[in-house]
Amino acid sequence: MSHNVAVTDTVRVLLLGSTGSIGTQALEVIAANPDRFSVVGLAAGGGSPDVLAKQIEDTGVSNVAVADPDTALDVPLKGPDAATELVRRTDADVVLNALVGAVGLGPTLATLESGTRLALANKESLVAGGSLATRLAAPGQIVPVDSEHSALAQCLRGGTRAEVAKLVLTASGGPFRGWQAADLESVTPEQAGAHPTWSMGPMNTLNSATMVNKGLEVIETHLLFDVPYDRIEVTVHPQSIVHSMVTFTDGSTLAQASPPDMKLPISLALGWPDRVPGAALACDWSKAATWEFEPLDNVVFPAVDLARAAGTAGGCMTAVYNAANEVAAHAFLDGALAFPRIVQTVARVLDGASEWSAEPATLEDVLAADSWARGQARAAVRAG
Repeated sequence: MSHNVAVTDTVRVLLLGSTGSIGTQALEVIAANPDRFSVVGLAAGGGSPDVLAKQIEDTGVSNVAVADPDTALDVPLKGPDAATELVRRTDADVVLNALVGAVGLGPTLATLESGTRLALANKESLVAGGSLATRLAAPGQIVPVDSEHSALAQCLRGGTRAEVAKLVLTASGGPFRGWQAADLESVTPEQAGAHPTWSMGPMNTLNSATMVNKGLEVIETHLLFDVPYDRIEVTVHPQSIVHSMVTFTDGSTLAQASPPDMKLPISLALGWPDRVPGAALACDWSKAATWEFEPLDNVVFPAVDLARAAGTAGGCMTAVYNAANEVAAHAFLDGALAFPRIVQTVARVLDGASEWSAEPATLEDVLAADSWARGQARAAVRAG
């Protein structure tokens, strides 16, 4: 399989999670740049069959996978392993993994094994896979789609590896920035679903409200850039214009700034290392603007510290962190758990998870940790 793209060729994109927030925006980017990109396959969960049917019609692809085995759509691949199989049988120059949750792990590993560039929006697969994924990845093979990690990748072009002092992730602070712990007891799913600056899917929006999303991003930062956890900081930046920063050993800090628009990091990941002209609007310096930065309240929002602890413990502990959160978050959305209990459940599961600190040798090891953590989290939710 050749991955050298001639100047006249379009970049062949295999899109996983095509009906979600990132997937639909990626298709808009591809449609706006037909001279640069083409779609060679689509994968989706199956929860939005009408959207997927329209995407198949618009792109003309027959290479389609649906995770729902009972889908009414006539597609060649169905079932839980359909997306992974699609990766294995599709010639692509880049696989954009925009699936939600740990279900993205199989396709991520299959992409890395194939040698194809991975544009990664599915942070859970890297967090769950941990060293299993990073061992498979060739240098530069994973290009992040998350706005924060895209920002870091851009800023890191400004110095050598030895010159990097620390990486600084920015966080909007979510809808409950400045709240006290007692105020969070009565939070409803509707309140948690209101993100101040980004339009995202429901799970990512809730993870941003609990700050688990930033915890996952700290772990992803460590795995992507191989920087120790004690040199990865988080600062709250409510405007979400500066997407992340790199501080160098001479005291210089480089920041990447742009109005919140996922089309910019999506375009960059698809065209990496080249930029796509007109991908998104730039900052408008003719208008007055204020950028604020403040420390994260780790007492009210302990999710980032928990992620650091899980990452430092190593092995499958980050998979445990992610899996426990997925269960607890869904329990909250279903009305079975109070908002502060989401992260407390994750902490409780991590407390009893020391047996999972060994490095995973196989995908089965990761899936076993994931399954164990889900069972523990469900039990914790039932116990209240």
